[in-house]
Amino acid sequence: MSLNLRRVVTGHDRGGKAIVLIDEIATHEKSSRPGATSCNVWTSEGFPVDNDGSSDAGQRAVGTTLANGSVFRVVRFDPGVAARNHRTDSIDYAVVLEGEIDMELDNQTVHVKAGDVLVQRGTIHNWVNRGSAPCTICFVLIAGKPVTAGGKVLNAVG
Repeated sequence: MSLNLRRVVTGHDRGGKAIVLIDEIATHEKSSRPGATSCNVWTSEGFPVDNDGSSDAGQRAVGTTLANGSVFRVVRFDPGVAARNHRTDSIDYAVVLEGEIDMELDNQTVHVKAGDVLVQRGTIHNWVNRGSAPCTICFVLIAGKPVTAGGKVLNAVG
Protein backbone atom coordinates (compact mmCIF):
# COMPACT_ATOMS: atom_id res chain seq x y z
CA MET A 1 0.00 0.00 0.00
CA SER A 2 1.39 3.39 -1.01
CA LEU A 3 1.48 6.43 1.24
CA ASN A 4 -0.03 8.44 -1.63
CA LEU A 5 1.94 11.45 -0.38
CA ARG A 6 1.77 14.67 -2.39
CA ARG A 7 5.06 16.54 -2.16
CA VAL A 8 5.21 20.23 -3.11
CA VAL A 9 8.65 21.89 -2.98
CA THR A 10 9.32 25.52 -3.82
CA GLY A 11 12.42 27.29 -5.12
CA HIS A 12 13.40 30.16 -7.41
CA ASP A 13 13.77 30.71 -11.12
CA ARG A 14 16.88 32.36 -12.61
CA GLY A 15 15.29 35.77 -12.06
CA GLY A 16 14.72 35.17 -8.35
CA LYS A 17 10.96 34.64 -8.60
CA ALA A 18 9.37 32.03 -6.32
CA ILE A 19 8.27 28.91 -8.20
CA VAL A 20 7.16 25.35 -7.54
CA LEU A 21 10.07 22.99 -8.34
CA ILE A 22 8.31 19.73 -7.45
CA ASP A 23 4.62 18.89 -7.29
CA GLU A 24 4.12 15.14 -7.34
CA ILE A 25 2.80 12.06 -5.66
CA ALA A 26 6.04 10.74 -4.16
CA THR A 27 7.23 7.44 -5.58
CA HIS A 28 10.50 7.07 -3.63
CA GLU A 29 9.03 5.20 -0.66
CA LYS A 30 11.01 2.52 1.12
CA SER A 31 10.51 -0.15 3.72
CA SER A 32 13.33 -1.00 6.10
CA ARG A 33 11.26 -3.51 8.11
CA PRO A 34 8.02 -5.42 7.69
CA GLY A 35 4.99 -3.23 8.28
CA ALA A 36 6.69 0.17 7.98
CA THR A 37 6.73 2.33 4.85
CA SER A 38 8.48 5.69 4.77
CA CYS A 39 9.11 8.57 2.41
CA ASN A 40 11.70 11.28 2.89
CA VAL A 41 9.96 14.50 1.95
CA TRP A 42 13.16 16.56 2.26
CA THR A 43 16.60 16.55 3.87
CA SER A 44 19.13 19.27 4.60
CA GLU A 45 22.76 19.45 5.68
CA GLY A 46 24.39 22.12 7.83
CA PHE A 47 23.05 25.00 9.85
CA PRO A 48 21.90 27.45 8.75
CA VAL A 49 20.31 25.51 5.88
CA ASP A 50 21.37 26.38 2.33
CA ASN A 51 18.20 26.93 0.26
CA ASP A 52 20.07 27.55 -3.02
CA GLY A 53 19.89 25.21 -5.98
CA SER A 54 17.21 22.96 -7.38
CA SER A 55 18.35 19.41 -6.65
CA ASP A 56 15.80 17.09 -5.04
CA ALA A 57 17.07 16.62 -1.47
CA GLY A 58 14.13 14.31 -0.75
CA GLN A 59 15.83 11.70 -2.95
CA ARG A 60 19.09 11.79 -0.91
CA ALA A 61 20.01 8.41 0.59
CA VAL A 62 20.09 8.83 4.38
CA GLY A 63 19.75 6.62 7.42
CA THR A 64 17.28 7.33 10.20
CA THR A 65 18.93 10.71 10.78
CA LEU A 66 21.45 12.92 8.98
CA ALA A 67 24.53 14.13 10.89
CA ASN A 68 24.59 17.94 11.05
CA GLY A 69 21.31 18.06 9.16
CA SER A 70 17.60 17.37 9.18
CA VAL A 71 15.20 14.81 7.74
CA PHE A 72 11.50 15.44 7.07
CA ARG A 73 9.88 12.00 6.77
CA VAL A 74 6.41 10.49 6.74
CA VAL A 75 6.06 6.91 8.01
CA ARG A 76 3.10 4.53 7.91
CA PHE A 77 3.08 1.81 10.57
CA ASP A 78 0.78 -1.08 9.66
CA PRO A 79 -0.92 -3.22 12.33
CA GLY A 80 1.63 -5.71 13.69
CA VAL A 81 4.65 -3.69 12.44
CA ALA A 82 7.96 -5.43 13.21
CA ALA A 83 9.68 -4.19 16.37
CA ARG A 84 12.61 -1.77 16.09
CA ASN A 85 13.82 -0.51 19.43
CA HIS A 86 16.08 2.47 18.64
CA ARG A 87 17.62 5.74 19.81
CA THR A 88 18.76 8.56 17.52
CA ASP A 89 21.25 11.37 17.98
CA SER A 90 18.56 13.91 17.16
CA ILE A 91 15.58 15.80 18.42
CA ASP A 92 12.49 14.50 16.65
CA TYR A 93 9.26 16.44 16.25
CA ALA A 94 6.33 14.20 15.35
CA VAL A 95 2.67 14.70 14.46
CA VAL A 96 0.32 11.71 14.28
CA LEU A 97 -1.62 12.30 11.07
CA GLU A 98 -3.98 9.31 11.17
CA GLY A 99 -4.64 6.24 13.25
CA GLU A 100 -3.17 5.40 16.63
CA ILE A 101 -0.05 3.69 17.94
CA ASP A 102 1.86 2.90 21.14
CA MET A 103 5.26 4.46 21.80
CA GLU A 104 7.18 2.10 24.08
CA LEU A 105 9.98 3.57 26.22
CA ASP A 106 12.20 1.70 28.70
CA ASN A 107 9.55 1.41 31.43
CA GLN A 108 6.52 3.19 29.97
CA THR A 109 4.09 2.95 27.09
CA VAL A 110 2.23 5.98 25.76
CA HIS A 111 -0.76 5.61 23.44
CA VAL A 112 -1.01 8.40 20.84
CA LYS A 113 -3.61 9.08 18.15
CA ALA A 114 -4.34 11.39 15.22
CA GLY A 115 -3.72 15.00 16.19
CA ASP A 116 -1.26 14.21 19.00
CA VAL A 117 2.25 15.68 18.84
CA LEU A 118 5.47 14.31 20.31
CA VAL A 119 8.99 15.54 20.99
CA GLN A 120 11.46 12.65 21.04
CA ARG A 121 14.70 13.78 22.80
CA GLY A 122 17.19 11.00 22.15
CA THR A 123 15.18 8.42 24.10
CA ILE A 124 15.19 4.74 23.23
CA HIS A 125 11.77 3.82 21.87
CA ASN A 126 9.73 1.50 19.70
CA TRP A 127 6.52 2.05 17.72
CA VAL A 128 3.92 -0.73 18.16
CA ASN A 129 0.65 -0.71 16.23
CA ARG A 130 -1.71 -3.03 18.13
CA GLY A 131 -4.78 -1.72 16.30
CA SER A 132 -6.51 -2.83 13.11
CA ALA A 133 -5.71 0.24 10.96
CA PRO A 134 -2.46 1.83 9.79
CA CYS A 135 -0.98 4.78 11.69
CA THR A 136 0.77 7.56 9.77
CA ILE A 137 3.21 9.90 11.50
CA CYS A 138 5.07 12.93 10.16
CA PHE A 139 8.59 13.29 11.63
CA VAL A 140 11.12 16.12 11.48
CA LEU A 141 14.47 14.82 12.79
CA ILE A 142 17.13 17.45 13.55
CA ALA A 143 20.69 16.37 14.29
CA GLY A 144 21.70 16.47 17.93
CA LYS A 145 24.53 15.27 20.09
CA PRO A 146 24.29 12.02 22.04
CA VAL A 147 22.32 12.27 25.29
CA THR A 148 24.20 12.15 28.60
CA ALA A 149 22.15 10.89 31.57
CA GLY A 150 23.35 9.66 34.94
CA GLY A 151 26.95 10.33 33.87
CA LYS A 152 26.62 7.93 30.89
CA VAL A 153 26.63 8.82 27.21
CA LEU A 154 23.65 7.18 25.52
CA ASN A 155 24.65 6.78 21.88
CA ALA A 156 22.34 6.10 18.94
CA VAL A 157 21.38 2.45 18.58
CA GLY A 158 19.10 0.35 16.39
